[in-house]
Amino acid sequence: MSSYQSISRRAFGLAVAGVAIAVVTTGAALAQDVRTIKIATAAESKPLSWGAIGVEPQGYEPDVLKAINAKLPQYKFVMEGAADIAQETGLVTGKYDIATGGYYRAPAREKQFLIPESPIGASLIKIYSRKDSGINEMKDLVGKKIVPVTAGGGIYKFATAWQEKNPDTKIEITASSAGIPYPDRLKEVENGKYDALVLPSNLGEQTVIDQQKLNIKASEPVAINNTFILIHRSEENQALSEGIDKALKELKADGTLAKLSQKWFGEDITTYMK
Repeated sequence: MSSYQSISRRAFGLAVAGVAIAVVTTGAALAQDVRTIKIATAAESKPLSWGAIGVEPQGYEPDVLKAINAKLPQYKFVMEGAADIAQETGLVTGKYDIATGGYYRAPAREKQFLIPESPIGASLIKIYSRKDSGINEMKDLVGKKIVPVTAGGGIYKFATAWQEKNPDTKIEITASSAGIPYPDRLKEVENGKYDALVLPSNLGEQTVIDQQKLNIKASEPVAINNTFILIHRSEENQALSEGIDKALKELKADGTLAKLSQKWFGEDITTYMK
């Protein structure tokens, strides 16, 4: 073998090794560039979202989150179910980057969190009461004991706004952060502790009523609201919020949200999304 051939082969070997190192290095860099996003989803709000810690969440919102993630490959979405109070507390502290659970916009939330402009869905607010209660609309709640609502939340905002528009019809709405699960609240209405529960209908109430054979009825919608994704407020998450907003616009435009809505709710809720 000539000295030229020997040198050429060594040079070729070094070149191949260099390419291999470059590929490995590039792959490692790409892996490092993918940021893990920890998400808290509702733990027991079928068909909106359900699945306890250790169980992959299912439902409308988890499916939408997966569709969003497909459009944002720079992130890896990791979801786990969490109780309502744990979601917002975890979001404030930074334990979670994102929380979903049929959330409405509210002044307190807008100060605490980043909220993409595009909604993830829409919910119909209904009144849940005993079948013999005679309660069918908001004015029927006068003098009734209503299950406390989340302080600063969407239902509190709705009830407060309704009261302002109807000053001659006084209803008593109290705020709480107890975080008692909706199934337990429905039982409290049935056993008479409370007269009524005001909630969005996409949290799985009817499933609980049917499965547990509760003597509870749901009213016709008393209001319709968009629902949003909440994001931990930080400089790093600003780009995440903007990316999610863009993805949601595209998913609505291409019919993905409508298809997932039909799958989980049996109707196209995107027609209510403003």
